[in-house]
Amino acid sequence: MKKIIHHQRRRWLKQVQGLGLLAIATCLTPLKAFAKKEDADEAIKKIIGGAPIKDGKVTLTIPPLVENGNLVVLKVSVDSPMTANDYVKTIHVIAEANPSPNIFAVYLTPRSGTANVTTRVRLADSQRVWAIAQMSNGSFWRGSAETLVTLSACTEMV
Repeated sequence: MKKIIHHQRRRWLKQVQGLGLLAIATCLTPLKAFAKKEDADEAIKKIIGGAPIKDGKVTLTIPPLVENGNLVVLKVSVDSPMTANDYVKTIHVIAEANPSPNIFAVYLTPRSGTANVTTRVRLADSQRVWAIAQMSNGSFWRGSAETLVTLSACTEMV
């Protein structure tokens, strides 16, 4: 009886080990690790629906060269008076080469005072990052910046 249990346990461990290697191989597949520009374009289309998007009003600032993609300082500002009749409703930040293109969204009201956001984000690779602002009148504005990341984040194995 002891020998049968030992044999079943060994067979089970080999199956689990095989599944673990398969999972690691899937995670490390380069094509699945990073989104493509098309994924970022699709994310932007979902945000704006069929509305036109204009360049301007939105300034996105990130360092042009980043040593480590784990903590990248990102600043977004939108030119808006932030009054009850004219304000920024939402700011979306989209990355072209992260595993998920949607980095974050910020919801604002006239009581926010200014349409300025500063945070730290993870960037998986060198890429263009987009900031899309939706205004209270329904219009969309965009700005972008490119950065070169020397040590990628989001895909590191610990």
